Amino acid sequence: MLNIKDFYNLCVRTTLAISVVFLTFATPKKRLMSQRREFEIAFVGLKPGEHEFSYVITDAFFEPFQQQDFTNCNSKVNLKLDKKSGFMLLKFDVDGKVEVMCDRCGNNLPLQLWDEFNLVVKMVDEPAVMNEQEEDPDVYYISKGESHLHIAEWIYEFINLSIPMQKMCKDDEIGGPQCNTEVLEKLKKMEEEAQGNSNSIWKGLDKFKDLQ
Repeated sequence: MLNIKDFYNLCVRTTLAISVVFLTFATPKKRLMSQRREFEIAFVGLKPGEHEFSYVITDAFFEPFQQQDFTNCNSKVNLKLDKKSGFMLLKFDVDGKVEVMCDRCGNNLPLQLWDEFNLVVKMVDEPAVMNEQEEDPDVYYISKGESHLHIAEWIYEFINLSIPMQKMCKDDEIGGPQCNTEVLEKLKKMEEEAQGNSNSIWKGLDKFKDLQ
């Protein structure tokens, strides 16, 4: 049975996969082809063993995709590719910053990204069938006749997965220079009013609390 985190990641990955399929047809081919070439790895010419690649990701990377709920992306993705016989082990390290809208006050909130993702890419005769049947989201199949690995969609997916579900500053940072103090004051007032209304429900019962 999936836990909450695995279920959330599965939902996000499904949504991102659908978006990628849609945008493949909806976005001008010239732009997509240019982006694909930048994030293609000709693995056929690589020797067996480990190989490292590095990519700087900015807002321009996300233009062919759907609109994001973050801006000012400045991230670095390091990829370690371990080429084996018939399959490859991929390790993506995401590090950098984005700006999101704070769920608490609505101000722009700088957010540090850091996460690791692992993929196993296997070469088979019928990759479409195998990908449809595979239940492990960390296993992906490509054709034995394939010569290039296309990683743009994975980078897009992993950066989105690196952003937490709840986007707020830490408790000890509330009220700091990046917060909207006016909104925070209104939220505090609303909370106090809610607590007052809750207490008034039991106010008439105070006289009975000492009765046996």
